[in-house]
Amino acid sequence: AMEGIAPPPAAPRELSASVALSQVLGLAAVAATGAWLGGYRGGVAWAGALRLNVHPLCMVVAMVFLQGDALLVYRVFRTEARRSAKALHALLHGAALLVAVVGVAAVMEAHGARGIAHAYSLHAWCGLAVMVLFVLQWLLGFGLFVFPGAGSARRGRYRPLHVFGGVALLALSVATALLGITEMLLFNIRDTYSKFVPEGVLANVLGLLLVAFGLVVGYIVTRDEWRRPPLPEELALSMDFKTLTEGDSPGGSQ
Repeated sequence: AMEGIAPPPAAPRELSASVALSQVLGLAAVAATGAWLGGYRGGVAWAGALRLNVHPLCMVVAMVFLQGDALLVYRVFRTEARRSAKALHALLHGAALLVAVVGVAAVMEAHGARGIAHAYSLHAWCGLAVMVLFVLQWLLGFGLFVFPGAGSARRGRYRPLHVFGGVALLALSVATALLGITEMLLFNIRDTYSKFVPEGVLANVLGLLLVAFGLVVGYIVTRDEWRRPPLPEELALSMDFKTLTEGDSPGGSQ
């Protein structure tokens, strides 16, 4: 480190362990989704009846796993430049949005091909709400935190709402996935679900994995002492800016 500037503190061991646990749970949920669709629902394909199976796979990958990992960026990349962490945070959310759009298109086309009504269930209503709020959150975040025109005071006022919105959207996404899993089981194995058949047990385990992933991510991002510490150069820039403007510091931690 340069003389007079302390190196940034290493990530606490408990934080590293919690992040590792979140990744194990998230990847296990994706694997369980694949095992369910591949082992009991005939697999995943865009052609024919299997198009419907594209939907749950895309939504678990996008709205749970990728969205959860996007929330963890500021905790994991503690010593990278803030601009790099911000870019990765925005890119992961953008990737989640793209994959989710494929998932929504899959279910709409599958319903259309079978003559099934669109957006009548509670799962569909919650899903539409999540998608609208997700796009709004992404656009506001991009406009205020990535686009250079927004003032630091405006960013500071919006930041708590943005952080809350991220956690709330992940919770809503997990809840919507649970509704979707239940709906799919009742459509496909209504008569045998109560007999603890393997498909029902696997889908229930998937639901618990999604809940556990959401809880661990929520715990990590709401622990104040695990917030990303400002790097020395960010603090220096912040102090220079404050001296010039006598306004709010632009370097608040996420």
